[in-house]
Amino acid sequence: MKVAVTAERPDWDAPVDPRFGRAMSFLIVDTEARTLEAIDNSSGRDAAQGAGIQAATTISRSGAKALLTGHCGPKAFSALSAAGITIYTGVTGTVAEAIDRLNRGDLATASTSDVDGHWA
Repeated sequence: MKVAVTAERPDWDAPVDPRFGRAMSFLIVDTEARTLEAIDNSSGRDAAQGAGIQAATTISRSGAKALLTGHCGPKAFSALSAAGITIYTGVTGTVAEAIDRLNRGDLATASTSDVDGHWA
């Protein structure tokens, strides 16, 4: 399964970025093959507004079926949910640790956004 993880840099040992729309990068992880593809999010980080919607579009186009992140705002949450992407918020640690927790079933899916819009 393809999983998107917000990350502070594009590698397995990177900390999970607590921000979704303004994350440093998105890592698309194939959980079965343990491969990683990095997507730079400089355009979202620098956007005056709409970073969450733009990020949700990027994740949807990547083919990811789930998102692991620290926090997700209401507009992004709605767009991701509409695309059928399962959202996990409150995720911490490194990218590798987050994927391991997902594979063990230790993460709970989010039922709603956990921050107001325009959270930085």
